[in-house]
Amino acid sequence: MLVLSRRKDETIVIGEDIRVTVVDIRGDTVRLGITAPKSIAVYRQEIYEAIQRENLEAAGAKAEGLSALKGAFPPKPPASAPGAAGQPPPASPQLPPRK
Repeated sequence: MLVLSRRKDETIVIGEDIRVTVVDIRGDTVRLGITAPKSIAVYRQEIYEAIQRENLEAAGAKAEGLSALKGAFPPKPPASAPGAAGQPPPASPQLPPRK
C-alpha cells in the first residue's frame, strides 16, 4: 500500500484520469473529492462489500427462483402446431363486405 500525506485542497493523481482531492479535514474525518470517468465505479468500502454480498445472494437464489416460476407460464405449443416457431399462424376468417 502506498501511503501519501496531503493537506486540504491538495490532490493525488491516479493514472491519467483519476484525481483524489482532500476537500476538508475535521478532527479525525477527512472528506475526499474524487474525479473519475463515469465508466469507473467509485464506492465506499462498506457499500462495495454490501453490493458484493447481495450479488452473491442473488446468484444463489436463481436456481430456486427458476423452479418456482416453472408453472407460472403456459407451455409452449409443440413445433408442429400452427403458429409455433417457423410455422405461419392460421389465416383469419374473412368477414363479409359491409353494406
